[in-house]
Amino acid sequence: MSLSIIPLLMYHVTLFKDYAFLSHFVRNTQKKEILDDCLCDIESIDSFNTYKIFPKIQKLLERDYFRYYKVNLMRPCPFWAEDGQCSIKDCHVEPCPESKVPMGIKAGSSNKYSKAANTTKEIEDCEQANKLGAVNSTLSIQSKEAFIDWARYDDSQDHFCELDDERSPAAQYVDLLLNPERYTGYKGPSAWRVWNSIYEENCFKPRSVYRPLNPLAPSWGESFYKWLEGLCLEKRVFYKLISGLHASINLHLSAKYLLEETWGKPSWGPNIKEFKRRFDPVETKGEGPRRLKNLYFLYLIELRALSKVAPYFERSIVDLYTGNAEEDAETKTLLLEIFRDTKSFPMHFDEKSMFAGNQKEAKSLKEELRLHFKNISRIMDCVGCDKCRLWGKLQTQGLGTALKILFSEKEIQNLPENSPSKGFQLTREEIVALLNAFGRLDLNPVLPGLFSTPGCLLYTFSKITLPPSPSPHRHIVNSHRKKYGSRSKKEGSFIWGGRDRYPET
Repeated sequence: MSLSIIPLLMYHVTLFKDYAFLSHFVRNTQKKEILDDCLCDIESIDSFNTYKIFPKIQKLLERDYFRYYKVNLMRPCPFWAEDGQCSIKDCHVEPCPESKVPMGIKAGSSNKYSKAANTTKEIEDCEQANKLGAVNSTLSIQSKEAFIDWARYDDSQDHFCELDDERSPAAQYVDLLLNPERYTGYKGPSAWRVWNSIYEENCFKPRSVYRPLNPLAPSWGESFYKWLEGLCLEKRVFYKLISGLHASINLHLSAKYLLEETWGKPSWGPNIKEFKRRFDPVETKGEGPRRLKNLYFLYLIELRALSKVAPYFERSIVDLYTGNAEEDAETKTLLLEIFRDTKSFPMHFDEKSMFAGNQKEAKSLKEELRLHFKNISRIMDCVGCDKCRLWGKLQTQGLGTALKILFSEKEIQNLPENSPSKGFQLTREEIVALLNAFGRLDLNPVLPGLFSTPGCLLYTFSKITLPPSPSPHRHIVNSHRKKYGSRSKKEGSFIWGGRDRYPET
């Protein structure tokens, strides 16, 4: 046998081992397993998402109202000196030119989501200005801005996230469809520090307890899960939501991994080795399956929020205004269909089980959780990669909006039909973040029979034909293609990266 063919054979053996692992991983997952802290099994969630939710939510997110997101990616990190912006070209976010943003979106302020609301808000702004003038016609501009800031502070008391100031010149519209979430090459101490700060400083842990697989944990540290089981329900839920969000992000990074260049252009595709490193029970010492269960728990929480917020959008005053009346009507119809589907799910998480004790203690605990989560949203401004920061901020805001909804039930029930509510409001950016964050929760990665399910990440992993070998043996594969043929350039091809492992993030 020619020595030149040995690297190619070794490469194919490794490839088929990876694929065999994935098949084994899927087959051995327990579909009937019940999630902790709720009465719902994984199979029921998977089936519901695949056949009722996934097709509609993906269609919705392609609509203009939900694809344009205004965000400030220039806010400085409030907790530590930044390492500087990521210099990798794929970390860059391409802002949307003003000419491309629908007129109805860019003309509105943060809480204008319908044509009627636009008009109502303009009248309210005018009345407020008249009142300020009547109080003291000599008020300085700074004083008037202070009044507005105080009003904004009152409105922010139910927010779980630090919202960007959309009036800032640094805030720009981003087309989410043209800036997809994927692994860009951003890694190392900067990325690790972000998640380490989230877990170690914001998940209500004593210093003697370290998160699983934390390389800084001493061998004598208190058992994490023994500590977690001793927490109250509310704090257990908080940790599971953060872990589920982390798992969702890692799944997308594994499914759309930056591989080697193909035809002179960067190529993204599934990386099973990366998936194994983050979720394989052996490589993660049993932690991987827990992470995936927490992803399902996160899905339940956001699904419940969508079912609870439906009355807010069912009002005639809300029409998801972009300026295109026909498309706006279709978008709202599709959104209401999704809400009806979410209501039909038979095993919703019961948020009333939280904060159910002494009212004073419950109120204090709720505020504590709100402030911790708000702190996490601020940490997202410390992410060095712009594209990672974009999706981190959006998904954190989406989860924060879901929590805001769950704990505003009375305010939602008392909404006026034909006028904005002062008791409960959602900004346009909160609405966009809520639905896009929910759309990121591809659930099926751990269930059997998923190789034919388009609504899951393992479907992406499974649709892999024979990929070309990575360099330095590419010349061998090229000669192999010349002899046996290959896919066309338009069809594209997957290249499996042999990139160095980066710290667990």
